[in-house]
Amino acid sequence: MSIALELSNVSLAFGGVYALSDVSVAFPKGKIIGIIGPNGAGKTSLLNVASGLSVPLQGRVLLKGADVTGQKPNRIAGLGLRRTFQASQLFPSMTVLENMMAGLHLGSHAGLFACALRTPRMRREEEEMRERAMAALDYVGFAHFADRPGNALSFGQQRIVEIARTLIDAPEVVLLDEPAVGLSVNRVAELDALLRRIRDERGVTIVMIEHVIRLVMGVSDHIVVMNSGRKIAEGSADEVRENQEVVTAYLGAQGSGH
Repeated sequence: MSIALELSNVSLAFGGVYALSDVSVAFPKGKIIGIIGPNGAGKTSLLNVASGLSVPLQGRVLLKGADVTGQKPNRIAGLGLRRTFQASQLFPSMTVLENMMAGLHLGSHAGLFACALRTPRMRREEEEMRERAMAALDYVGFAHFADRPGNALSFGQQRIVEIARTLIDAPEVVLLDEPAVGLSVNRVAELDALLRRIRDERGVTIVMIEHVIRLVMGVSDHIVVMNSGRKIAEGSADEVRENQEVVTAYLGAQGSGH
């Protein structure tokens, strides 16, 4: 099985307190992997190390087999990894389409002079960015929100826009930090369907932190369970549900799907 992203013997500490302790985990290509665990388990720290926001004290991060440990987030993003965050990352005064296009300007080939004078080359690049952004919005069913300001969307809708934004550059790995926050029951079902489409139609590896157990247990091909900075279990949804250490540490009453 081909591995898209791997963290090997990774440790991370802040002020002497370990957020991650010797964690090794591999994420297979073209699969949905759920990461669950109680608050403070180290789940977001794991994504931060994988995306370059945090540099581990030890261990390695491999993206498509290449060692990217300690590289800058933009460098890792350029190699095909995108992510979302717990808090909304949309600019409230910009339209949804402008938010979608914001990161694309970093990859523009037009220089400052071309941008200032609005040269034909700059205009062509701008139109190409707009088309790519609109295509991503359309893919998630949000094209009709393109001209709305970011702050006119509910928090749950903003989460879907952020997922759309990760898809613009055809990533190979997408890291999602609690994408179901703020979504109604019906919207969670729609998110489930969207994640499956992204996996099946685009072959994207999705690594998802999620507390909505019915979602993560239903959609994930594989589940990793964290507690106190350690990986305590991994496997299928059924294997995780039956693991006594997982039940004690986290699932408990949630194991029923509530």
